[in-house]
Amino acid sequence: MKLESKVPAGPLAEKWDKHKFDLKLVNPANKRKYHVLVVGTGLAGASAAASLAELGYQVTTFNFQDSPRRAHSIAAQGGINAAKNYQNDGDSVYRLFYDTIKGGDYRGREANTYRLAQVSVNIIDQSVAQGVPFAREYGGYLANRSFGGAQVSRTFYARGQTGQQLLLGAYGALNRQIGLGNVKSYNRREILDVVLVDGKARGVIVKNLITGELERYAGDAVLLCTGGYGNVYFLSTNAMNSNVSAAWRAHKRGAAFANPCYVQIHPTCIPVHGDYQSKLTLMSESLRNDGRVWVPRTKEMAEKLRSGQVKANDISEEDRYYYLEERYPSFGNLVPRDVASRNAKIVCDAGHSVIPDGNAVYLDFRDAIKRLGRDAIAGRYGNLFEMYERITDEDPYSVPMKIFPAVHYTMGGLWVDYNLMTTVPGLYALGEANFSDHGANRLGASALMQGLADGYFVIPFTIGDYLTELGMTDKVSTDHEAFDKHENDVKEFNQRLLSVNGTRTVDDFHKILGKLIWDYCGINRDEKGLKFAIEEIKKLRAEFWKDVRVPGTEKGLNLELQKAWRVADFMELGEVMCYDALQRAESCGCHLREEYQTEEGEAQRNDKDFAYVAAWEYTGRDETPVMHKEDLEFNFVELKTRSYK
Repeated sequence: MKLESKVPAGPLAEKWDKHKFDLKLVNPANKRKYHVLVVGTGLAGASAAASLAELGYQVTTFNFQDSPRRAHSIAAQGGINAAKNYQNDGDSVYRLFYDTIKGGDYRGREANTYRLAQVSVNIIDQSVAQGVPFAREYGGYLANRSFGGAQVSRTFYARGQTGQQLLLGAYGALNRQIGLGNVKSYNRREILDVVLVDGKARGVIVKNLITGELERYAGDAVLLCTGGYGNVYFLSTNAMNSNVSAAWRAHKRGAAFANPCYVQIHPTCIPVHGDYQSKLTLMSESLRNDGRVWVPRTKEMAEKLRSGQVKANDISEEDRYYYLEERYPSFGNLVPRDVASRNAKIVCDAGHSVIPDGNAVYLDFRDAIKRLGRDAIAGRYGNLFEMYERITDEDPYSVPMKIFPAVHYTMGGLWVDYNLMTTVPGLYALGEANFSDHGANRLGASALMQGLADGYFVIPFTIGDYLTELGMTDKVSTDHEAFDKHENDVKEFNQRLLSVNGTRTVDDFHKILGKLIWDYCGINRDEKGLKFAIEEIKKLRAEFWKDVRVPGTEKGLNLELQKAWRVADFMELGEVMCYDALQRAESCGCHLREEYQTEEGEAQRNDKDFAYVAAWEYTGRDETPVMHKEDLEFNFVELKTRSYK
């Protein structure tokens, strides 16, 4: 396997513009002769499908929901970054690039990250033109707020539902193309294999989740816009249907999987509250603009709080430990997510948790309400406060929120080059499904930015370069023998799951897997724990294939079969995540190896030996994966120890 990043030469600020000029073009009359399959219709998929159809390509989309509007992109709350500098506070494209590359602890690709910052300004213009109702200041100008890892205000937002509003904009553009006949949209379809013909991606095998039938679709290129793999942990802020299967099946067909151990633990989530919980709930990072994070300063006071002898509002100012403000005075509560999450774990491990059964810290709006008034806070965060009260039965206007870190986003994903193509020709990965832009930690409000950048402003340029090489006469139909083989492979896999006929549920295995990975490949990792986890996952996978029970048949709607193939893929992914974390003998961003820390407990990078992307190659069932390296070159930023103090 050869990794060619295809990063263009030249000055950083000119790379993308020069590259667009150098790319081969498809003339308008010929675009309609090419057929592109788009899997997933969240922000990346919907924007890509709409943009490609607008250009004239034939497009077919697939999603496993009953409407593209239900993609998990709607769950993004806080905002989207863009280097508009509307606040005149010193922002620029270069500053957004620098904040992002630094926030990722210098483990991202320079050129991709700069391009992301560069096209961010276009996203806002595009979205406003679509009618996305961004918050505005009194005079009518678009408003901004701050997010973690930045000292400027560059985040555009629509209260606490920015992802939903942006998705509605992309969905409207997509619906227009469906109405014009340029896009065929198939709902309630899940991809189970990528079909390769002569080593190129030429189609997909999908399952109709209502009838249970397998369906074949052929095209000239395939775009995977299927999100991340956070649900490998079982408990995460992701929708319960979010999964890795599309990307993992592509991986097993030859697409390298990069940096799988880079998983973002979001510091601002409602804590776990029981053994029978099925998912966790995000509370937007935007809340840290006005909320102050604290715990009781002494363990004795924390114990009184947990036992009910005192309440949060009874604790005096001097007895409150605002640990982020004290440890990181320059950034305070707006440090990056990995830093905030680690510190929450540190204070809870030290005995300062504010709940009796489990871990939590406070996010307190008392001072902000005194300063700005309740109505101002409600105007900024009202829907988030309402959601918190409905879940916890506590009023965050009156008492502090209880929060704790939870799995939220994955920086790892399918390896892609500068054109967003994987190691399989004709197979692209967009948005969270790829690894490309965030390094070892994603800054808040950058996920929406990447998904829309890839869909609206990158893939419409880069896909033509491949299609011109493919040519207009090299067509493949679903009658090709490769489709027979791939469909038979899917049938065999599903039948294998159904025929085990064991005694344990899919969820039982998933919970055990999730706890294993959380305990040993979560906020903190170490060599002994990772080696233990690898062996335990191997044992668990063997038990799964001997004792899982999947009721029903392949025909019709079978939710347990859906869960079973997803968990089977999670089992394999979880093992590779631990291999990836084990070989990376350093700490960087979200990847904190306990053996590699500074005296102050901060991540200790090893740029000499680990400034690379780890791209893993699938070598077969029960075989150890092979790692390939893409060395990261930093010609425009100086590698420094990351500091937010």
